[in-house]
Amino acid sequence: MMGRLLLAMFVSLMSLPLWADEVVGPHVQGETFEYTTGGQTYKGYLAYNASDDQPRPGVLLVHEWWGLNDYIKHRADQLAALGFVALAVDMYGDGKVAQHPDDAKAFSSQVMQDWPAARARLDAALAALRQHPAVDGDHIAAMGYCFGGGVVMNMALAGMPIDAAISFHGSPTQAVSQPQPFDGLVRIYNGQDDPLVDKQALADMAATLEKDGAKVRVVEYPGATHAFTNPDADALAKEFDLPLGYNAAADAASWQAALLTLDKALNQ
Repeated sequence: MMGRLLLAMFVSLMSLPLWADEVVGPHVQGETFEYTTGGQTYKGYLAYNASDDQPRPGVLLVHEWWGLNDYIKHRADQLAALGFVALAVDMYGDGKVAQHPDDAKAFSSQVMQDWPAARARLDAALAALRQHPAVDGDHIAAMGYCFGGGVVMNMALAGMPIDAAISFHGSPTQAVSQPQPFDGLVRIYNGQDDPLVDKQALADMAATLEKDGAKVRVVEYPGATHAFTNPDADALAKEFDLPLGYNAAADAASWQAALLTLDKALNQ
């Protein structure tokens, strides 16, 4: 009986005009996106679906300590293909990218040691993103990796106007001196075996965010270490003797969880 039903459905579908089954897929457009603050130009990367004529939720992406490289641009493209407008921000200025961990540490430390200046850059990026015609400016989330994960946690801690903050293997260093209320979602995805994330600092960050109204969830993936979402992590670990490692299972699980969070925060 079931076989006959499936055959009938197949014959029915085959009898439809060809254009009845035609679906236009996403046409991801990626481009340099400049914005300024404090007399400095920042060169982000904006990705969106050029086939879509409706404003869509925006996602602010904050890069790893390496800077605005191909990895974070790829994540922006992925989000654009799924119906978001993604802006990968430039936290260092002029699209600067570190080639060595010493430079990456210096660049990222300089940002986190001057939160007011970092916030000004983020505010400028958010304002520019909201003004883009492809963006529904009432629905914005932030997502970050490693250094960028720490940035988005501090964005929530500062009470910045976003609906969700999502961190992947982010550093829980508190850069905000005076935490503000935040009633959005905070999701923190970390490797259980990550030696670069201090467990107590992470617990303190989560507790502070919850105290100020955030809906916090921390997920730790067994067997995963630092930078577990980045396929380049193994090569970087070998080249610079760093405790990094890609973990495909943790990458896939955390990505799916993040998408569900974005859907909950931005589409409902």
